[in-house]
Amino acid sequence: MNRWTELTGDTSGEDYAARFAALARSGADVHGEARFCAALVPAGARVLDAGCGTGRVAIRLAELGYDCTGVDVDASMLAVARKQAPALPWFRADLAAFEPASLGIRPGFDLVVAAGNVMALLTPGTEAAVAGRLSGALRAGGLLVAGFGLDADHLPVPPALTLAEYDEGCAAAGLTLVDRFATWDAAPYDGGGYAVSVHRKGNGA
Repeated sequence: MNRWTELTGDTSGEDYAARFAALARSGADVHGEARFCAALVPAGARVLDAGCGTGRVAIRLAELGYDCTGVDVDASMLAVARKQAPALPWFRADLAAFEPASLGIRPGFDLVVAAGNVMALLTPGTEAAVAGRLSGALRAGGLLVAGFGLDADHLPVPPALTLAEYDEGCAAAGLTLVDRFATWDAAPYDGGGYAVSVHRKGNGA
């Protein structure tokens, strides 16, 4: 079982959405991930929101003119996403077994984004397999962007994935590290407890 399901029971969709709605009402910036992705690929690009949750990132990117698809394992989160943006394609799948074609999703995405600690909340031991699945959804030259916590201050569960392990899994999937930041605002990474990593799929991958 993945760590997200163990943590929430796959029932937290409405509460999760309400928390971010309250943050937005308070004036907090809740679109940093979308803004970061929009700086990497032009409007019109195909974006897969992997572990999309309630669809916050995909919905914002769609508003900015991107062709977005969302996939998540949590039905309660997807129910919120479908209610908020019924015109967008939302799919339920475990990323460790994600096969776009089996869901009717055309591969060849320009960018795959895994925000919200997705990589850190997978079933332990499946991280490299997920990197491979997400790489398979990308076109040659496409980008995988993932942000996740690395210590107890940045995670709701004990940390289990290091950057070295993540990079190793990405390398095995034909992905090369392009850049790494400390925040979705692109602050330089200084070895802290949160990292946003950008990997590119090679032409031969």
